[in-house]
Amino acid sequence: MDKTFWHGKWQRNEIGFHEPRPNPLLTDHFGALSLPDGARVFVPLCGKSRDIHWLLEHGCQVAGIELSPIAVTGLFSELGLTPRISPVGPLVRYEAGHLCVWTGDIFNLTQAALGHVDAVYDRAALIALPAPIRVAYARHLVSITNAAPELLVSMEYDQSRKAGPPFSVDENALRHYYGDTFILDCVAHRAVPGGLKGVCPATESVWIMKPRREAGFRDDPTHAT
Repeated sequence: MDKTFWHGKWQRNEIGFHEPRPNPLLTDHFGALSLPDGARVFVPLCGKSRDIHWLLEHGCQVAGIELSPIAVTGLFSELGLTPRISPVGPLVRYEAGHLCVWTGDIFNLTQAALGHVDAVYDRAALIALPAPIRVAYARHLVSITNAAPELLVSMEYDQSRKAGPPFSVDENALRHYYGDTFILDCVAHRAVPGGLKGVCPATESVWIMKPRREAGFRDDPTHAT
């Protein structure tokens, strides 16, 4: 994960990936996770996503992690919250009300620090990572969340026409990363309005992933795409 790249994006306010309203793929399909009231949802690489506003407004507790302190302070400010800030090893934790977000590298976040989560919402984390990192990311995410059910939004496009991020991650790749741990159910597809940055058509898919009892991992990264 190129930390300098992402820090630079936030420092220069080059955040075209930040959506001004909650993502309809979340609002339309979150119910498919069948979570209890007050569920705690983990949002990896969360930025200052409006999706977090929506989750809080719908009674969820939210945990997240994000590289950029600029994004995290912006998130709390836009929510009208003043966070308690404390160091946790190499990370920094921001916490107020039902929201807790760490700044730093997700690979430094432990299960003990994160605590129990009922589900994961990944709209822009997996597809933000280049192929060599995705296997390690998937393994780590499953580990720190104890294989919590997940709502994942993937994207597919002709990557020969546009380099990521976001990267194209197809069904075969998803099943490679998660197929031994989860049952994957694709519940929706949609064409990305305007395509990928106006360069080429792109499709987003919504996956509901629920854990298998015989959870395990695939170790061979050579099939990552």
